[in-house]
Amino acid sequence: MKYTNFIFSNSFRLFSILLMGIMLSAGENLYAQATDIVTYAAPEGAKLNDTYSVMVRQNNGDWQLVPSYNVMVDEVAGTNHNVRNCSMAYFDFAGTVDVKVIYNKGTVDKAQVRPLSYDIKHSVNGNEITFQLDCSQNLSIEVNGDIFNNLQLFANPIDTYRPTSKDLKRLKKDSNYIYFAPGYHKIDRLTVGTNQTVYVSGGAIVDGEIVVDHADNAKVLGRGMIYPYRKKGLIVSHSSNVKIDGIFTTQTTVSDSHDVSLNNVKVMSYYGWGDGFNVFSSTNVAYTHVFARTSDDCSSIYASRGEHHGGCRNIMMEDAVLWADVAHPFTVGLHGDAKRPDTIEDLFYKNVDVLDMKEKQIDYQGVFAIIAGDNNTVRNVTFENIRIENFREGKLFDIRVANNKKYCAAPGLAIENINFNNISYNGDRAELSLIIGYNESRKVKGVHFKNLVINGEVIYDKMPGKPGWYKTSDMASIFIGEHVEDVTFEK
Repeated sequence: MKYTNFIFSNSFRLFSILLMGIMLSAGENLYAQATDIVTYAAPEGAKLNDTYSVMVRQNNGDWQLVPSYNVMVDEVAGTNHNVRNCSMAYFDFAGTVDVKVIYNKGTVDKAQVRPLSYDIKHSVNGNEITFQLDCSQNLSIEVNGDIFNNLQLFANPIDTYRPTSKDLKRLKKDSNYIYFAPGYHKIDRLTVGTNQTVYVSGGAIVDGEIVVDHADNAKVLGRGMIYPYRKKGLIVSHSSNVKIDGIFTTQTTVSDSHDVSLNNVKVMSYYGWGDGFNVFSSTNVAYTHVFARTSDDCSSIYASRGEHHGGCRNIMMEDAVLWADVAHPFTVGLHGDAKRPDTIEDLFYKNVDVLDMKEKQIDYQGVFAIIAGDNNTVRNVTFENIRIENFREGKLFDIRVANNKKYCAAPGLAIENINFNNISYNGDRAELSLIIGYNESRKVKGVHFKNLVINGEVIYDKMPGKPGWYKTSDMASIFIGEHVEDVTFEK
């Protein structure tokens, strides 16, 4: 099927947009499908990167070319931030697919396909890397140790939301359905209202922000890119029953909202304060099968801040890959309203791979950073089945009731019932971890480690080789400071 673009003005609110029509064009190849593979041609005006050529096939059929886009990441050298070019490619498939990555800049002396826990077997022949996939994966392919000029490859499931030509004939009459056809779309801000759906097709780039605002039952779907370069691409504010699925963007923020799901969403940023998945003052937010490579925190959960008011409850992230070029993979609790204490509670993270972190500032180093400020209480947080690769700089755990005077008007009130189950770290760069309360009335209570594995060794009270006069935390390089109660280590 081949479509021309719907026509949009460059700056608008969603409720005022009318679909202008659908036209069939026999000469325009917008996507290709063979068996159970869908690839999408790059639109005119897209910034491409020729470092890698990506090809896919099934059943020993013909190879199909997958476009490699140029995206940007942040390399910190010393205290300087340097913008680096990186490659990104995506396709959809079902079943099993062969992938060939050709490195166009020289010979491949060594290659990695990460996350390492996926154990994807690959072969190298000259400048070619080949491997197979049998399920949707968000991957980093790295040649000769280069983690910046790498390839971020997003192997998506088949898009079940993509409209057929018959669907589009019907939907062009529906002002609540907004379709971005394959192509380059420059906008300022698109505001999504109640009962409205935005579909960004594979092969489409939306250069601008999409904002779900004061809406109920809204959706942003597709395989395309919402890529405004130096801004948040997707914002959900004061809304409920929102579904985001399949999109690649720069940042997402969920604030003052409830019942929001983000599935198969990929974010990459390179600029200052480029957080990935932000949550403010929201309830019932679920992230599944997501990817973040960011120039600030990958996943952050806060209470009141600015125009956002209230705590957070019932936030879940499952099946994720996180890469913090700066700051934290996970951070919880710093921001709130010191005059109206908030609670952040019932958070659950499961099955996550942390690929990297680099942060020199001591206050912002933890892979797991639970730092209560602004009279916030943080409680009932569980991390389960988290695998951490050898990051460049930072610490594993930073759990503190603290008064960060740069960002907070008061210290936090409490941190309670934090659970780490099946956490593994393989590496040699982790600095001293911290668990510290603030005073006798602002404590950390109940931090429980079960099956904490560091470089293959389980850390628990009766572990072999631990001198009797050592604290178990010493074996994990964790400092347990004042005003902390009930820290346990179990096998």
